[in-house]
Amino acid sequence: MLWRRHARARRITLRIDPRQGHVVVTLPLRARRAEGEALLARNAAWVAGRLAALPCVPCFADGAMVAIDGTPHRIRHVPAGRGAWLEQGALHVAGDEAFLAGRVLMFLRGEAARRFGEAAHAKAALAGLKVHRVTVRDTKSRWGSCSPRGGLMFCWRLLMAPPFVQDYVIAHEVAHLRHLDHGAAFWALADTLSPHRRAATEWLAREGSTLLRVA
Repeated sequence: MLWRRHARARRITLRIDPRQGHVVVTLPLRARRAEGEALLARNAAWVAGRLAALPCVPCFADGAMVAIDGTPHRIRHVPAGRGAWLEQGALHVAGDEAFLAGRVLMFLRGEAARRFGEAAHAKAALAGLKVHRVTVRDTKSRWGSCSPRGGLMFCWRLLMAPPFVQDYVIAHEVAHLRHLDHGAAFWALADTLSPHRRAATEWLAREGSTLLRVA
């Protein structure tokens, strides 16, 4: 359970944090905690149902599965060798097993940065646009964003989604290089850069919480 006060909140709200697997109660500055507790009690069944529906938490360990491009890959610890690499449907990770989880995460973030950067620059070139830079982060609510200066950011967890989902999110943010709003011209450009809008948004609505739960 996490309690927050927010200056812009006009009413008490409840939400489920899919990554941490707990309830977030947001209170306006002048609201009493007792009011939040009462709202929580009235919605106890809803909260219990949402928490029960959260996917299990996958972890990075030898023998565990991790999705890359929407395809499950077995994590294989290889004591000898260096780094991490993909081979025959598995993610091989070398070195001391105590550092395996960190090396898996490093590999995934690095692969995401490389792939998303290449794709973003390619799509921008098609539209006659220029990307200032591409970064990857571990965001809680956004799969991507575009800054007014032309910088694009993507959540590294998108690497675990199918390629058509990655393609759409990248196209969406590239389109923002020209249109910072979500007007008709923006959607026309985004749909030109990727034909997967509907399928990708439906997939993220259905499966996105699973990506956020991965360790």
